[in-house]
Amino acid sequence: MEKIIAHAAEAIILREGGKIIKRRIKKSYRIPELDEKLRKLRTRSESKLLEKASKLISVPKLIKSDEKSKEIELEFLDGKKLSENLDNLKDKFEIMEQVGEETAKLHDNNIIHGDLTTSNMILVENKSIKDSQKINNKPAAKTNKSIKQSTGNSKLITDKNNFQVYIIDFGLGYISSRIEDKAVDIHLLKQALEAKHFQNWEKLFSSFLKGYNSKDKTKILEQLKKVEARGRYRKNAH
Repeated sequence: MEKIIAHAAEAIILREGGKIIKRRIKKSYRIPELDEKLRKLRTRSESKLLEKASKLISVPKLIKSDEKSKEIELEFLDGKKLSENLDNLKDKFEIMEQVGEETAKLHDNNIIHGDLTTSNMILVENKSIKDSQKINNKPAAKTNKSIKQSTGNSKLITDKNNFQVYIIDFGLGYISSRIEDKAVDIHLLKQALEAKHFQNWEKLFSSFLKGYNSKDKTKILEQLKKVEARGRYRKNAH
C-alpha cells in the first residue's frame, strides 16, 4: 500500500514497502503538452544522474524508471534525515567531512546536485547497513572491513566512521563542468547550514571543506567568494 511521506516542488514522494516512489505531478499552470514533455525529460534526467552518481558515491539504488508514468522507484533507506538530526549527533563534524568527500567526487565528475542541503541527505548507521546485508542473505561485514553497499561501491566502515551519508533527490541536478555551478552548489549547502544548524554552522561548514578535496578546490572556493559577494550586493540593493 502506497503512503505519501513528503511533497517535493514537482513531485510527491510515496513509500511502498521497501521502496520509495517519486511521482512527478501535473502542473495546471503549464500548457499540457509542455508539462508532459518537461516531466518526462526530468524523470529521464534524474534517472541518468542517479545511475552516474551511484558509481561514485552512496545514493539510493534506482529500482525502476518509468517515463510514461513520470515515476522513479528507489530503495527505501532506513536512516536519519540530516536536517532533523545533525545537531544532536556526536559525530556531526565527521559526518560533514564525509559529505564534503562525497560532494567532491560528484563535482570532479561534473555532477551538480542543484539542491545540496541537509534535507537531501540520509545518515545510515553501521547497524542498519549490517541489517540490510542480512536481509539480502549476505554476511554482515565486521567493523574495519570493506563492505559492499547497495550502490555497488566498496565502502570502508570503521570504529571511528561507522556511518554512511547518502545524498538523495537529484531532481534539480544536471551535468556541468563550470566552476560557477560547483561554487553555487556549495553556496546552497552553506546557506542551509546557516539556516538550519546555526549553532554550529561555521564548524560544520569547516568540516565539509576539510573533506571537499576536489581537484579544482582552490578555483571553486575563490568563485564561492564571488557568489557570496553577489548575494550580499543584491541584499544591500533592496
